[in-house]
Amino acid sequence: MDAPIDGPLAHAVRIAGRDWRVENRAGALTVTGADGHLHSRWELRAGADMPALHWRDGQAIADDGWAALAAAFVFHPRDSRLALDAPANWCASLAARGAAVDEDGRTTVLRTGLLQQPEPWLAQPRPPYAERWTMSHGKRHPARPKRPQGEVYARHIPWLGKTLTLTAFDLQSDLPDLHRWMNDPVVAHFWQETGSLDKQRAYIEGLLADPRVDPLVLRLDGRAFGYVEAYWAKEDRIAPYYDARDYDRGWHVLIGEAGCRGRPFVTAWQPSVAHYLFLDDPRTTRLVIEPRADNHKMRRNLLKGGYAILKEFDFPHKRAALGMLLRERFFDDAAWLRAPEAPAPSAS
Repeated sequence: MDAPIDGPLAHAVRIAGRDWRVENRAGALTVTGADGHLHSRWELRAGADMPALHWRDGQAIADDGWAALAAAFVFHPRDSRLALDAPANWCASLAARGAAVDEDGRTTVLRTGLLQQPEPWLAQPRPPYAERWTMSHGKRHPARPKRPQGEVYARHIPWLGKTLTLTAFDLQSDLPDLHRWMNDPVVAHFWQETGSLDKQRAYIEGLLADPRVDPLVLRLDGRAFGYVEAYWAKEDRIAPYYDARDYDRGWHVLIGEAGCRGRPFVTAWQPSVAHYLFLDDPRTTRLVIEPRADNHKMRRNLLKGGYAILKEFDFPHKRAALGMLLRERFFDDAAWLRAPEAPAPSAS
């Protein structure tokens, strides 16, 4: 197991806006709510071929079960399978959703299947939006769902000891931070959107009027530190430059707080953005990004995060690199669950 987190091994999970805490004392797991009330107890043990999680007692399994499963894979980040001993109806529901399989009478939870379930991470899980077609600026594409409000995603980051969230951009409360960030020289070098508060307001109002784009704010324990623009690639300016599929998503990002830049933070927010976009619609099988071609730090981070850099190309306003992340690689590899490795010591 990993080194202890917060005394005894512990993990936090936020499900539909409700906080859960899973503590691990030598394999004895307890799942408590935000009020400290004990909901269930479990036993987690290392096995010969995979860890095993046993339900011991508690209330009827619901969100506390999701919390226990999510925590078990955090406590065993290099394992992709987990034997589960729990009430049959709950095991059957996991199997029906592709999160588990029956192997010779034993329920095996698949990490790649669990990570694609929305409950442990999405604040507002929703079924796929019914497919119907529309036109935008001469481009035919699926109609997009209404933009969510409030918190949309949460994931506890063990190596930071904080909960990372994505929230929908609020024009009143988030605009001052965005204005400050856009005028930071590090951000301005790549975004080139310096200017007044009124200019930033007009910029965001334009995005909020466009169903193609979801402006989002990155937070750690509630403190805003970055901004993300998630977009549907089919009707975006990037579409002519590659073979865009109907549910491809893309994103732009800026990290506004200098204290939240660096490898430990990149390995927290970058896969969290990808995780949210893949969970938001299960038909999304690819993510794309087009940073400036000379943004070498971003390109390195993308490669470490499982993206492939497919090519460089010329937008009217910049030379860009096209990065792509496959859903299959993201969920099968799941290296993003592990803490980032410390850099090698200098030879000098």
